[in-house]
Amino acid sequence: MMKNGNVFQLLDERIRELLDKNGIKEPSPPQIEAIPAILSGNDILLIAPTGTGKTEAAVLPIFHKILNKRVRKGISAVYVTPLRALNRDMLKRLFEWGNELGISVEVRHGDTPQSQRRRQALHPPDFIITTPETLQLLLVGGRMRQHLKDLSWLVVDEVHELADSKRGLQLAITLERLREVSGDFQRIGLSATIGNPEDVAKFLGGSEGAPRIIDVSFAKSLSVEVCAPVINEEDIEISKLLSIETATASHIRMIRDLISSHRSTLIFVNTRQSAEALSYRLRLITDPDSIGVHHGSLSKEMRIEIENRFKEGKIRGLICTSSMELGIDVGSVDLVIQYMSPREVTRLIQRVGRSGHRMDRVSKGIIIAEDPDEIIESWVIAGMAKKGLAEVKRIREGALDVVANQICGMLLEYDRMDADGLYSIIKRAYPFRRFTKEACEKIIADLKDHRLIWVDDEGISRRGRGRSYYYENLSMIPDENRYEVYDIVSRRRIGMLDEAFVINFARVGAVFVTRGEMWRIITIEERKLNVEPVRDPEGELPSWVGEEIPVPFEVAEQVGKMRRIIADMIEEGLSDSEIYKEALKVCDTDINTVCRVTELLRKQIDQGFIVPDDKTILIEIEKDSVVINVALGHRANDTLGRVITSYIAAKFGSSIPLEIDPYRIKFRTPAPISRSYMLELISSIKPEYVEPILKMTLKNTILLRWKMVNVAKKFGAIGKDADYSKIPVNRLYDLFHNTPIEKEAIQAIFHENLDIEQCMEFLKRINDGKIRIEFTNTLSPVGLSGYGGRKDLLTSKRVDRSILIALKERIMNDHVILFCTTCKKWRLKQKVRDVKEPIECLVCGSRMIAALKPWEDEEIELLKKGSGEKARIKRVYRNANLVLSHGLKAVIALASRGVGPEIASRIISKLRDDEMDFYRDIMDAERKYAATRGFWRE
Repeated sequence: MMKNGNVFQLLDERIRELLDKNGIKEPSPPQIEAIPAILSGNDILLIAPTGTGKTEAAVLPIFHKILNKRVRKGISAVYVTPLRALNRDMLKRLFEWGNELGISVEVRHGDTPQSQRRRQALHPPDFIITTPETLQLLLVGGRMRQHLKDLSWLVVDEVHELADSKRGLQLAITLERLREVSGDFQRIGLSATIGNPEDVAKFLGGSEGAPRIIDVSFAKSLSVEVCAPVINEEDIEISKLLSIETATASHIRMIRDLISSHRSTLIFVNTRQSAEALSYRLRLITDPDSIGVHHGSLSKEMRIEIENRFKEGKIRGLICTSSMELGIDVGSVDLVIQYMSPREVTRLIQRVGRSGHRMDRVSKGIIIAEDPDEIIESWVIAGMAKKGLAEVKRIREGALDVVANQICGMLLEYDRMDADGLYSIIKRAYPFRRFTKEACEKIIADLKDHRLIWVDDEGISRRGRGRSYYYENLSMIPDENRYEVYDIVSRRRIGMLDEAFVINFARVGAVFVTRGEMWRIITIEERKLNVEPVRDPEGELPSWVGEEIPVPFEVAEQVGKMRRIIADMIEEGLSDSEIYKEALKVCDTDINTVCRVTELLRKQIDQGFIVPDDKTILIEIEKDSVVINVALGHRANDTLGRVITSYIAAKFGSSIPLEIDPYRIKFRTPAPISRSYMLELISSIKPEYVEPILKMTLKNTILLRWKMVNVAKKFGAIGKDADYSKIPVNRLYDLFHNTPIEKEAIQAIFHENLDIEQCMEFLKRINDGKIRIEFTNTLSPVGLSGYGGRKDLLTSKRVDRSILIALKERIMNDHVILFCTTCKKWRLKQKVRDVKEPIECLVCGSRMIAALKPWEDEEIELLKKGSGEKARIKRVYRNANLVLSHGLKAVIALASRGVGPEIASRIISKLRDDEMDFYRDIMDAERKYAATRGFWRE
């Protein structure tokens, strides 16, 4: 850092004149720190909030060096962004600056026209902006590869977004491939606040050295308030108008009032479905033209139009998802609302950072939360953000399908290589530092078997099929089929719908929401829906899946700690007002919001229950229902839950369905279990048992098989566009068992869905006596609360109920075959509505009766013979056990489409008091089955 003077003085005079012309007089803190470091040739990782001039901090010194190059030929600098481009305003500025300085700046990605690509091949730009995927293409393109030989600088924007994904792993190897072409080049990473900058720096630098970390993430002030609105008379009227819960009406009313009292407001939600629902309902109680919606399923043209209208002030409130976190300049925002907990500190910092989009302004945000878990979680996240603390970014390591892809890419570059040469380049990438020579050789053998490469005594060479495989798999993002949606009135493409939604709901005449407006389906064509606008408050919402943001361990652990602190204050006799004053030390909140939390914890204490926290787990056993209150976050709780239920499943000889949220593990056992059994079980699980148990329990899950299909496509083992819905999933599993494909599928689940490391650490703390285990014989207020299993609060009650009634009617009119598994002589086919309890055999009196679907005759024959596929026979007995335990309720669940004994048991175990909630769970299961039916055996 310069002790005296302005760091802009270090830059070329032409750049200084340009900055002065654009009114940029003083450097921002990131620029003060980064410009001298980059000019001195250091590799750096610059960590700074959004809106603080990070891009200029990287680009200006590179422009300086390009201007002062003795000979300028080829591509001097590459700027890699995880998005298709930088935000449009920044891009325009770089083009204009480059033009004035005589530096050619161009963009290259999948949408770049062929004419522009040809021009770049003949006349390469000095500075090229591209994506991780397109950079791989440049390496195998003859002329562009030559132009990269003179590369001196490489910038990776939003590097934290790549470090934990397979896209990032591809980039890590691509950078080492690039080094083979260009020699050493200066590496510059730009990142938002992260909890483990050292690991992200190593990811950027490769296994042979990490860049210097420049962290100015505390330079920008955040002001975040957490509140739970108080219900008033207007909310009651709004709830009737919108057909929603009164509490939700208070949220929508508060959002409306905040929008009207600010000039420009961003409202972040966690899923696209919530974005559509919230925008639609807001439009009904305010000026509809003042509200916009922005998410990844809208067309590019629609997103640009909405961004421009928001920037111009024509839209005052823009409801958005993570699509608005990065890379989009929407002008000056004076308030950010986060609807419900943001789940992650980094996400809150990124989102709230969009307001006060200058270094000298405070970023102002409000989190609207409802239930106690979410309120405490929001307090914790806001408090951590205020201190500049963030979660650890889990670096994705050693993905084998990425290796397969990159080997084929390298063979396109060099025609022929040996195994040692391939291995040495891969191993230089930091995420592959532990990659073994043996693993590399297995992948080479697999690629040979898939006819993607040639292997002979002279080495390894490319095949024609390997070229097409490489180009088809430049992206490691799993493929998904989408339907384009066209407005027949305006003839404009308005967005995309996932195939799962179309399969489940799309029919001519159906009404749904997108762009915050109602649409009626007119025709359904191949990969295309034609729709017309309609105003109908009873419409269905688009059903997007896979968007739920998991709460990380660091946040959940602090929630447990805060529970303990508040419980201690209650035990000491402090009033809500006194507790409120203490809460203000963590973050801004109000007395009403504090009372939502203290009300629950006071009830817990007054009824004689222990409050579960970061040092105490409370296990609630009520007959066959078990709730383990443990604050480890989504992934670690899922991991621990799978391990515990695997032991219980082995004890009873049947699977145990599992339900988790960040603070609870819930399941139901075939028969009651004792405290002593649970205590002995949990105390006996050694940390080193976790991984082997998980590998064993994943073996027959739909999750693993689904993941194997995706990995197999990325390996080139099965075609990208082939229809595998007609191939039995067990055949796919048998085909890839004990191969790198199965190994990678398991590792992907471990990284994306589970947290083995934190689960092992937690078990170690139990074994060391640092975690106290308490029990109760009934479910406590805390155990019964939580948002993990709640339906979307924005869903219309009337729509919800009418759909569920129709579902119930359909199931009641479906047929089942009742078959006695004891005597194997009695069978009866009848409608579900005609099944009467007790359900017992009319021949032998046994109650071990399986409820089979009409097309499951083959299962009966297998049972009668007593031979055949053991797994199928076992499923029939599990079916009968379920009917024995739960009677008609089991018959109803088993009669549902795509629901076998395991799923039925999971549905029944949710302990729904309301019959409609039971049918809602069945509907969710049927939707999931419809979306993934090609991968199910049941």
